[in-house]
Amino acid sequence: MSIKQLSIFLENRLGRLNEVISFLGKNNINIRALSLADKADYGILRLIVNNKNKAFKILKENKFSVSETEVIAVEVEDKPGGLAKILKYLVDEKISVEYIYAFVEKSNKKAVVVLRIEDIKKAEKILKKNKVKLLKESDIKKL
Repeated sequence: MSIKQLSIFLENRLGRLNEVISFLGKNNINIRALSLADKADYGILRLIVNNKNKAFKILKENKFSVSETEVIAVEVEDKPGGLAKILKYLVDEKISVEYIYAFVEKSNKKAVVVLRIEDIKKAEKILKKNKVKLLKESDIKKL
């Protein structure tokens, strides 16, 4: 039940992030979640969008370095300790999280956490066993 995120490598220069966001907006691509991590010379923009295939094609056509990455999106109670509870399930099974980012659903009752994990199948099995709701790409599009 994993989902695909787009990872875009950006040079650290004025306006480069805006170029990506503008291309997507002009092409009716809606960003559902994003994360930007930077290094001295470049950044990695991670996106979950409403139309991954179209976004990938547009970015490639416009000479952006883009790849797809498999991630898990889970629903978390939007209250103190909600995320800790889910992370404990993974820690107890010795599953490491490579990176994580989150956003709040429009209802404000739940948060959605995106996790990059090396062994996604094992993580999904553990989370399902503990009744954690895993989201599909179609679920994300509806948010």
